[in-house]
Amino acid sequence: MRPIPRVKRALAVTATVLATALAVPLTAPPAGAAPAAPTALPGPLAPTQSGWVQGSAPDAAGVAAYRGIPYAAPPVRDLRWKAPQAPRPWPGVRQATAFGDACYGTPQPGPAQPMSEDCLSLNVWAPPKNVVPRAVMVWPAGAGFQTGSSAQPLFDGAALAAKGVVVVTFNYRLGVFGYLARHDLDRESGGSGAYGLQDQLAALRWVKTNIGAFGGDPSKVTLFGASAGAHSVGMLMSSPQSRGLFSAAIAESGAFWDTSHGSLPTHQQAVARGEALSGRLGASGVAGLRALPADQLNLATAWNPLTDPLLTAFAPSIDGQVVTAAPAEVFRRGQQLDVPLLAGYNTAENFPLFDPQVLPHSTPAEFYAAAQKLFGADRMARFKQLYPAADAAQAGQAASLLLSDMTISEQSWELLGLHQRTGRTGRAATYGYKFTYTSPYSPVAAHVAEVAFVFGNLGLPQYFAPTAPPATAADRAFSDKVMAYWVNFARRGDPNGAGLPAWPAYQGAGSALLELKAAPATVADPDAARLAFLASFRTDGRFPDSWAATAG
Repeated sequence: MRPIPRVKRALAVTATVLATALAVPLTAPPAGAAPAAPTALPGPLAPTQSGWVQGSAPDAAGVAAYRGIPYAAPPVRDLRWKAPQAPRPWPGVRQATAFGDACYGTPQPGPAQPMSEDCLSLNVWAPPKNVVPRAVMVWPAGAGFQTGSSAQPLFDGAALAAKGVVVVTFNYRLGVFGYLARHDLDRESGGSGAYGLQDQLAALRWVKTNIGAFGGDPSKVTLFGASAGAHSVGMLMSSPQSRGLFSAAIAESGAFWDTSHGSLPTHQQAVARGEALSGRLGASGVAGLRALPADQLNLATAWNPLTDPLLTAFAPSIDGQVVTAAPAEVFRRGQQLDVPLLAGYNTAENFPLFDPQVLPHSTPAEFYAAAQKLFGADRMARFKQLYPAADAAQAGQAASLLLSDMTISEQSWELLGLHQRTGRTGRAATYGYKFTYTSPYSPVAAHVAEVAFVFGNLGLPQYFAPTAPPATAADRAFSDKVMAYWVNFARRGDPNGAGLPAWPAYQGAGSALLELKAAPATVADPDAARLAFLASFRTDGRFPDSWAATAG
């Protein structure tokens, strides 16, 4: 018997009230998932393709947080060193109020966080839903592709989401679990060495499919990251597998996974390291390596933070699947994703993380002798003009500047120039910055010093200044400007907006960058001569392999 019209209207009204109370769209739950939970439960609910999730109650700004949502199946047992698989559906409503485990990697200083292979989860911070879906900003957590997780307080997305965007952060496989390359793995799956980057692609696909349920616009996704996250941005922009997954990119201090010892390894170089691992651990092929306990494997391959992970750890390579060529070469050919780009670097990229890799510099002669091994005798006259070292003190300054340039600044600068020159959208939508801001709270414009200001998380000390005084109103005002620029860019592909100093589009070497300081202002490309000198050493997008010989 069909309901009479009055009953049908009553049912429709009831459904509308329930959906409003539960903060979910009026759609049926995914296949296999239970109906929505009772309205008495405190947190908001949202449907995903795998089932319903319930987040934490909204904060004072109305931002709801959903933590620890699986975006892929646990890569354990036979799935270790395989591309990520779809997450398994769950019945009922999954509580999404606690972060997932960190992926195995080198432990970081600070409170211990559980690590496991079951770590492929993400977090969503969603402001109140708007009539028009909100722009989405997606952050891959991690450092050096060896450590870190999305649970780090620095990456809490609440303050940034309160500016009117949906923020997503996620974990991905690190170290040997993310980047082991071997011939037997190649035969098994048609390639190897890119599992961590494949995880990042899986997270972006999850966003594309599910973010609408959280009030986000799946057609307006900005991938943004710092350090390893910025290298991820550059590598994914160069990858054909990324097409359609994000519509804008922000790369903070990184681009092509170059370091002071050269460019990311070839697949052959990565395989040589991977083949040696089974012999070192007494394991018989990949089956033997899969049989090893994760703790043992992690400990045996842990990265020494005093060394360059490009040389001493399992990290991204030209795997042939995700990274098909040196990223800088892909950009030179104009084959990168044609999306708006905002990118830049900081004053002291060497400090403090990379200082152990500095060239010898006790005297000018020692510094120049070490530099000559890198650049050749025929280039030293120009090198001495760009990195003068008249005495020991100046040699130390020049060595630090060179390390900062080779580790980060050159590739970030070259990313801007290549995208502006070869990308069709890039000609009108490339924005560059140099971060120079300092204050008692943040006394050095060090590597990733900007991240606290991007996320608005100034209640934490900067990692390089743990005893500095707390952030002040001036620091918070600067953070508001940075967040406004980033959010404007995520919304429109242009960081400019009311009440902000103008940020001109980057027009190539020698043109204007925005100097991110207390009062942001344009500055003529201040480091172009030095960085162009370093860029001239690339061949087919790669720096010389001989640079690796300078490693101590």
